[in-house]
Amino acid sequence: MKEDPSARRTPHRALVFVAVSALAVGVLASVQSASAAPADAAACPAPASAIGLSTGWKLQLPTPNSSGSPLEVKQPQLSTYDKAPWFTTASSCDAILMRAAVNGATTSNTGYPRSELREMTADGSATTGWSSTTGTHTMVVDEAITHLPSGKPHVMAGQIHDATSDVTSFRLEGTNLYITSYNTTHYKLVTSGYKLGDRFQGKFVAHDGKVDVYYNGTLQATVNAKFGSGYFKAGDYTQANCGNATPCDDSNYGEVALYGVTVKHT
Repeated sequence: MKEDPSARRTPHRALVFVAVSALAVGVLASVQSASAAPADAAACPAPASAIGLSTGWKLQLPTPNSSGSPLEVKQPQLSTYDKAPWFTTASSCDAILMRAAVNGATTSNTGYPRSELREMTADGSATTGWSSTTGTHTMVVDEAITHLPSGKPHVMAGQIHDATSDVTSFRLEGTNLYITSYNTTHYKLVTSGYKLGDRFQGKFVAHDGKVDVYYNGTLQATVNAKFGSGYFKAGDYTQANCGNATPCDDSNYGEVALYGVTVKHT
């Protein structure tokens, strides 16, 4: 699951990226999907505005650019960007629906598609990286996993990445929600009864060469992780492709509803 080796460390300073989430709404669940309908463009604000997304992010999409690589959307375009169904406002107007189908474009260092936000500098102009051994680095995500691909029903939703690999994440496999540690995908079972559409708060706190991971305010796992070029990611990282999941088309996808994301460095 390697990716984005270009991340670089920036001087330590306090940064706060805030996205304000709204009140929860009811979500209907089924076996593979609990997705809210996309918003009427005239009725809801653009995705970034819907959750008050800060400028400190870029978007990586499962749709290809002119060279076939995943399309990236940076600031200031991201502030008004809407690309249904891959990145669009939910019909409730209080969440971003982020979707990646199994046939989506992938980066060179992974075989899986994503619709995912990648942490940037405060103004979104450049990639950023921070050390897990210096300072305290926190991301809180308010989210719900709303759809799993058939064939291989696995999705990652929220993660810390370093220069070469994902460090830790929330990972749903069927009804089992796990916290991962590098390539240990089942590092900690959070719940065996996750229902699609269940809204939860995940929190990652990197400090002193480790990462504490919380689920709905309760510490669930501590991952030993010393790295120097870390960054946060939020959204949908579908863990399936056309080699292990059918059908191989846009109808087979993972999806996450993102209600809010907050990042803080101290």
